[in-house]
Amino acid sequence: MSAPKFKTLDVRPLIARGEEPFSAIRTAVDRLAVGQGLTVIAPFLPAPLIERLKGEGFASAIEPRPGGAWAVNFWKE
Repeated sequence: MSAPKFKTLDVRPLIARGEEPFSAIRTAVDRLAVGQGLTVIAPFLPAPLIERLKGEGFASAIEPRPGGAWAVNFWKE
């Protein structure tokens, strides 16, 4: 199987407005097709999200970004 193609969802604007980003993340995850993954960019390490999606069969890779942000790639193996 080839490497997944990642869609990106930057939740920092949602969080800055005081919005809970999980519904946007859930929608993006549910729309992934076979061979696609999702990169979530957040202002903090979203450990609960990583654990939740792991429980749904998603693998993840974490990458710190400049300014304290984090990028987390999610995909199904």
